[in-house]
Amino acid sequence: MTQSSAFRTDRYELTMVDAAIHSGRADLECIFEAFARRLPTGRRYGIVGGTGRLLELIRQFRFGDAELSWLEDNAVVRRPTLDFLADYSFSGSIWGYQEGDAYFPGSPLLQVESSFAEGVVLETIILSVLNYDTSVASAAARMVSVSLGRPIAEMGSRRTGEYSAVAAARAAYIAGFAATSSLEAGRTWGIPTMGTAAHSFVLLHDSEEDAFRAQVDAFGPGTTLLVDTYNVPQGIALAVAVAGPRLGAIRIDSGDLPTVVAAARAQLDALGAVNTTITVTSDLDEFAIAALSASPVDAFGVGTSVVTGSGEPAAGLVYKLVAHKSPTDEWVPVAKTSTAKMSIGGRKNAVRRLDTHGTAREEIVLLGAGPSAEIPAPLSGDGGTGTDRPLLVPLITAGVFDERYMGPDGTTRARAHNATAMHELPIEAFRLGRGEAVIPTIYR
Repeated sequence: MTQSSAFRTDRYELTMVDAAIHSGRADLECIFEAFARRLPTGRRYGIVGGTGRLLELIRQFRFGDAELSWLEDNAVVRRPTLDFLADYSFSGSIWGYQEGDAYFPGSPLLQVESSFAEGVVLETIILSVLNYDTSVASAAARMVSVSLGRPIAEMGSRRTGEYSAVAAARAAYIAGFAATSSLEAGRTWGIPTMGTAAHSFVLLHDSEEDAFRAQVDAFGPGTTLLVDTYNVPQGIALAVAVAGPRLGAIRIDSGDLPTVVAAARAQLDALGAVNTTITVTSDLDEFAIAALSASPVDAFGVGTSVVTGSGEPAAGLVYKLVAHKSPTDEWVPVAKTSTAKMSIGGRKNAVRRLDTHGTAREEIVLLGAGPSAEIPAPLSGDGGTGTDRPLLVPLITAGVFDERYMGPDGTTRARAHNATAMHELPIEAFRLGRGEAVIPTIYR
């Protein structure tokens, strides 16, 4: 493996370039679009994730000697294509929804304007990143929305691949999670990290009391003690006896959580540890977190569910050619018309129609208007004049990357934008029961 991201792709992306060079169409100016035909079953909104990561990977999308030699040795493409790839560096423009924003069916999440050859080779990496990160961010947002302001930590590194673990931590943080257990996510993206001890640390010692004393000696009484290795009430009693009433927190990782947590809170209070908080971490998802809404839980830790998109490991995004230039330099809309897989061709812009209270009411996709086109004045509605929030921002302009959306600062920006976007959604968006998209997508 090399530092290049160019081989994180499918063979047919390069063979299409090879054939297009042969037919003389490789340099034709085109527009590609990433969008979702539908939301995952039962979801009322989605959250865009992965944009900042994707920009980093597009910048690294270069074919060095190692990649070119492998392609040549394995007869994947011919010499003219190898020459094209040797000089490849994306020089087109990309617009997209800001990372952390909400999206709906038909939302033009990403628009790539470039030659056919430059744009088509990015298909796999665009979908690979956006499908996974968007799925995680969407699931994480649902969990945050029912946590009632209580912090959630991402703890799923052991439940997914080593690279996707870091991506998942980032996407969950953007969607409102407070911290991650992943050190690489902390180092790469500036996400707060957390974690103290697992059951193996308790089992290492001759007794639970010895384990607690060792941990308190190392980290002080403000640490979090895991109290369910043997017996929760006994574990709580030992934890307070060892750390005193200034014990920072206990963690519970098993049992009938509503019952166990209520009893734990009563026991802590009776022991004088009234400020000791309770964290739960037992196979939680958005439904389990919602079920604990009335319980005295102070924080949550989520693993498997968040890194697998809570049952939807891919967001269902597709990447399609939607327009290309004619011989007279006019944009020609093109679209797939297959049954159940139709797409809408043409250049697009998009706005979110907000009512006078700042609540989203429509997703409006403007056909024929490019992402930099002037947006028409909003229509009157809901007894007054609403506002239209533009959704597409320039991410890459003529090969120049907008650094504001990249790196740790870009991650922080995306997290802040997500908070704004979530505040715009109608209250119906936060119902966990099955339902359609909370606002309609209107084409104009």
